Amino acid sequence: MALMIRTATPADLEAVTRVEAACFPPAEAATREDFMGRLAAYPDHFWLLYEGDKLVSFVNGMVTDEADLRDEMYQDASLHREDGAWQMIFGVNTLPEARRRGYAQLLLRRAIEDARAQGRKGLVLTCKEALLHYYGNLGFVSEGVSGSTHGDVVWYQMRLRF
Repeated sequence: MALMIRTATPADLEAVTRVEAACFPPAEAATREDFMGRLAAYPDHFWLLYEGDKLVSFVNGMVTDEADLRDEMYQDASLHREDGAWQMIFGVNTLPEARRRGYAQLLLRRAIEDARAQGRKGLVLTCKEALLHYYGNLGFVSEGVSGSTHGDVVWYQMRLRF
């Protein structure tokens, strides 16, 4: 089946909401309303991977001059600054049945390429301890436990500097 990577449009709202719900528990998942705001403010910072006509994986996040990812950024799309220094990554999502095919890595590499081409300082994400090694293999460096308490989970902040 043919794979296609593209950025989002508001028409992708239902698909990204559905994939997010399949990937994260309710306390951690972005809501349909969160995605409405994000897609209105920064659709070009959603990288979508389609397998045929089905969205199977996506990466998204805003851009800011702030160096650290704060919980408020997840809900407040107005904090996005298109000319910001840092590409934040809020979610790396792949449907459970499509995992272990390299899709998330393809999308992250695309996000990294785009951020570099846009003149950013780099990318910042948070992850659970079990994924430190995964993101480390892509060049992200752990900065320790994040100040984020999103979903009442312990997160680690990771940064890839250009």
